[in-house]
Amino acid sequence: MKNPANDFVVIKAIEDGVHVIGLTRGSDTRFHHSEKLDKGEVMIAQFTEHTSAIKVRGNAKILTSHGEMESDPRK
Repeated sequence: MKNPANDFVVIKAIEDGVHVIGLTRGSDTRFHHSEKLDKGEVMIAQFTEHTSAIKVRGNAKILTSHGEMESDPRK
């Protein structure tokens, strides 16, 4: 059986300045990593024992095992 904690997430920046932020697990959710992507850059991320959530800010295409979506650009 596939472990969902090992799922990969692909994030492709559609515009400059897309922020990808990793959030921790545990009783206190905190930021633990941040990356800034420029247009066309791709980041492949994975949920781990330390990462429970990934926040994407800016216009990006996001691909997961559950489907594909696009975040809205900042207005």
